[in-house]
Amino acid sequence: MTISATQWGSPTATRRALLIHGITMSSNSWEGLAQLLVAEGFFIVAPNLLAHAGRQGNTDYRISAFAEDLRPYFVMDTSYDVIIGHSFGGTVAVSLLPFLPKKKETTVILLDPGLEFTEEQNKMNLNLFLKETANIKPVDVHMAKNPAWSRRDCVLRTLGLSMCDRTAVEVFRQNSPWSFKGLLKNIPPHVEIAVLVSDPKFGVGICKTEHIPRDVERLNARALTGIGHWIQYECPDVIMDAIPLPRAKL
Repeated sequence: MTISATQWGSPTATRRALLIHGITMSSNSWEGLAQLLVAEGFFIVAPNLLAHAGRQGNTDYRISAFAEDLRPYFVMDTSYDVIIGHSFGGTVAVSLLPFLPKKKETTVILLDPGLEFTEEQNKMNLNLFLKETANIKPVDVHMAKNPAWSRRDCVLRTLGLSMCDRTAVEVFRQNSPWSFKGLLKNIPPHVEIAVLVSDPKFGVGICKTEHIPRDVERLNARALTGIGHWIQYECPDVIMDAIPLPRAKL
């Protein structure tokens, strides 16, 4: 098993965060948010998922296989104060709940996670993956299409696409039907989950509020206004607001 990840901050920091990227992205795509976390005293680890960032894929592309591949990040009861997953990475993050130490309080933040897709939506996602990885758009195209993104973010988007193994298209074939909202119904007592849902008026929203189970303890959802699917690029402050941080004494 190959360990491939990007790290920020000091390993001796008192707080730790695990960041899980989405499909066709890479660990270094978290650069902007990671720097904000470092400023708050975090040590950050961002793994590269299977078939991403030059990692070789395999024949098993079920969500459970992606979660199992991340098990080494929890060896020796390694724990994290915060786990953040974007899009496909949000679905993987929820699948990690059984790996978490039983007594460590952990905040899990899901950024527009892919929890439920109809068969038609799943086919559209498959075709979009094939199109984007076959014809990788240059940085300037991303900048023109996404004015809220920094040039760095556009560079990292292009880099992620260029390093993604096209066999990862099997994600959409091997997880059909795509239905993972049930993973949110049994949240361990030491875990709090926040779901940030993008504004469908600003790009293609992946998560819908109706995908999120209601009346589940320790599960909170927030529908964002004016923020699209790429929350970590468009408004990282809204993510920071969802992280429990020490408050200065009055």
